[in-house]
Amino acid sequence: FHFTGIRLAPKEKLNIPVLFMPDAMTMYKAEVVVHVTKENGENWTYDVSAESNKDLNRNVSLAENGGIRGVLWRYPVHGIPEAPQQKLVVVRCQARQRVEQRVEMLLIGVVRDAANSDMANIDKSDNIQEVQVTEGFSETVEFFYELQYQSKEIRSQLESLVGMHLVEKEWDTESEIVTLIFNVVFAPNKPMRNKATLIVQWVTGGVWKFPMLFIATEPEVDDVINIVAVGLNKESVVGFKLTSQTR
Repeated sequence: FHFTGIRLAPKEKLNIPVLFMPDAMTMYKAEVVVHVTKENGENWTYDVSAESNKDLNRNVSLAENGGIRGVLWRYPVHGIPEAPQQKLVVVRCQARQRVEQRVEMLLIGVVRDAANSDMANIDKSDNIQEVQVTEGFSETVEFFYELQYQSKEIRSQLESLVGMHLVEKEWDTESEIVTLIFNVVFAPNKPMRNKATLIVQWVTGGVWKFPMLFIATEPEVDDVINIVAVGLNKESVVGFKLTSQTR
């Protein structure tokens, strides 16, 4: 799309609307180019050196007399489609117990043609795991998944209590659905109710988000302490031991 004839006063702002309507779960790339020229048609003068000539030619438009007719600003735009909000996954366990639960995640919209397109640049952190799903003998679909928390405090509480391991994966090219089955382990040490989000990203750019809720209920009663009265207005004492799980 080209828009011309926009006049800007000194220090005036220009808002450029960008509309994104993806039809597949893959990254779309575009570039917004703003070309500015003087209203009176005059050129800017600039001494072009051999070192700067390469970058200069990309960011300016030159006039026939060697001056600069216009200046260009280039803004790369990456459109990353995100699947609709998925159903909440609830993992419940009693405090000081351990539960294992299989969770099925459906990635809808994995198109065969997009699987062989250029891969997106994904910043891999230490928490991101890589998944490869092969259908047939030649095509491989790569995903990255990570469990993200709402805050650093929640991460510090849950990170050592929650484990996720991929146990099954399947790619149905006819329905364009990839099925990932995770084994989730939750071993809470105290009552809590915290949220997390499983982020799954296709290397071509599509993103799926699966909200998860981890609930730890009250633990079992450790023991019953019986105190027998020895008389009115007299103290009765009973002793019991507590063992700390940390130093």
